[in-house]
Amino acid sequence: MKKTLFLNPPSFDGFDGGAGARYPARREVTSYWYPTWLAQPAAIVPGSKLIDAPPHRMTMEDVLRIATDYELIIINTSSPSLNNDIKCAEALKSQDSKVQIGFMGAHVTVLPEETLREAQSAIDFVCRNEFDYTCLELAQGRPYDQIKGLVYRDKNGAIKHTADRELPQDLDHLPSVLPVYNRDLDIRNYFIGYLLHPYVSFYTGRGCPGQCTFCLWPQTIGGHKYRAKSPAVVIRELEQGKEYFPQAREWFFDDDTFTTDRARAVEISKGMKRLKLTWSCNARATLDYDTLKQLRANGLRLLVVGFETGNRDILRNIKKGVSLEMSRKFVKNCKELGIKVHGTFIIGLPVESRDSIEDTIRFAQELDPYSIQVSIAAPFPGTELYDEAVRNGWLSNNVLLAESGIQMSTLSYPDLTIDEVEDAVERMYRRFYFHPKPILRMLREMATDGHLLVRRLREGREFLEYLGARKKIGGCRKHQQPFECS
Repeated sequence: MKKTLFLNPPSFDGFDGGAGARYPARREVTSYWYPTWLAQPAAIVPGSKLIDAPPHRMTMEDVLRIATDYELIIINTSSPSLNNDIKCAEALKSQDSKVQIGFMGAHVTVLPEETLREAQSAIDFVCRNEFDYTCLELAQGRPYDQIKGLVYRDKNGAIKHTADRELPQDLDHLPSVLPVYNRDLDIRNYFIGYLLHPYVSFYTGRGCPGQCTFCLWPQTIGGHKYRAKSPAVVIRELEQGKEYFPQAREWFFDDDTFTTDRARAVEISKGMKRLKLTWSCNARATLDYDTLKQLRANGLRLLVVGFETGNRDILRNIKKGVSLEMSRKFVKNCKELGIKVHGTFIIGLPVESRDSIEDTIRFAQELDPYSIQVSIAAPFPGTELYDEAVRNGWLSNNVLLAESGIQMSTLSYPDLTIDEVEDAVERMYRRFYFHPKPILRMLREMATDGHLLVRRLREGREFLEYLGARKKIGGCRKHQQPFECS
């Protein structure tokens, strides 16, 4: 068995590029998701190690020092971080020309040959689709041409493809990632603004039946069929996790839509109640009142819900499958039951206009969820949104991030410029949070929780710095200066 290192490389300061991050970027406040997609093969490959460099503030020098002990290095990459990750691979190869290095993730699944050409000799292979057992066979030393789900460069420099690897259907056979977290990660370093700290997140299932045109993982890696571990296996993992992390104040199920199978979600929630664990998850606004009531009774604290937009035409264009009326009823039910809602919104979806942006801002204010996240529409390769953008000439550039790691717009429309999309993010945040309701909500929480008081003061400072940095990017573009102008 080859000594194997699974690596999320050093990157921008505050960059959340872990495979759990839906939008790899520097967020409004310190935010780090767990690298679950890296942790899963690390749990399968004996003797392997996981390095999640950004939240542990590890430098390239730190990584190079550790990497000398490993024969095989597998790096998680993404479209926004690709150039940075190639530089990391080049440094590792320069240190040891014999080390095998490969990339995994959605970007290389869609663009394997392009990635190998761009990385030149820095990487030897890329893993396509769900790569858990591809990584195991690489660690076992099997020849590349005998490993499914691989694109590699042979001894003559030619790029070769092997057959696709079938998606695993019985996820109960996948070992828990929690022992890897316990061995290789410090949970104190993981923050999400709307989750209690410290928290632990992981997947209990893969795939999503939703057809959203912008959503990356179902269209590239996991597919549209929800494949999940059985409730008994999930609860056993949580029993083990409670022993590993007694300090964890919240457990987050990071499945794209944890509540897809409602009966299963309820069954798992009963185990959470028995274990006396507070928990949250991703959900859609289609969840009915009775299910919400059962989940709340069994320890559910918060739901992360993608509302995306307040405009009916855009909802239809992106195939969301949720109406504005359904979202209103859903939030009303959650408030009645005492379930907090973190609402996620996207500016710049097809075909955004000044008026539709106002629709979204007003809709967020009307819903008044516990908290919001405002992202910029990111046309990742492999998504229907990307194909639509290319077909219609909406792609203005391929620069997904500023040099600081802050997300930027690459889409423009006939009646909306890139600058207007980016300005709208700041405007929406200001109009939502600088309003009496959310301010009073935060003040009440801070008055009753000293730990939260310190945290919210830090996050408030970071949030204002983020808004300032975003405004600075727009100003630099208008004056045709580098994005990090002083």
